[in-house]
Amino acid sequence: MSRQPESIPVFENEAEEQAFWEANDSSDYIDWTRAKRARLVNLRPSTKSISLRLPIPLLEQIKIAANQRDVPYQSLIKVWLSERVESE
Repeated sequence: MSRQPESIPVFENEAEEQAFWEANDSSDYIDWTRAKRARLVNLRPSTKSISLRLPIPLLEQIKIAANQRDVPYQSLIKVWLSERVESE
């Protein structure tokens, strides 16, 4: 048998609310058995556009590698950069 969740207090500001949730477990205050799955269809990670100048031969090699993998070359560049940063 599940118990009734506690009432969530009223907060005066966002900092007070943040401090509260950092110190308390949400399972004491929210009835997760009544939760419904949400679909966030337009959610995109924060990104920033940059301009990157590459030597033409290097760009051509990247495009060939991307074509062999059947992915856009920009995506391949992102994957390679991410892997390199992770390995550092």
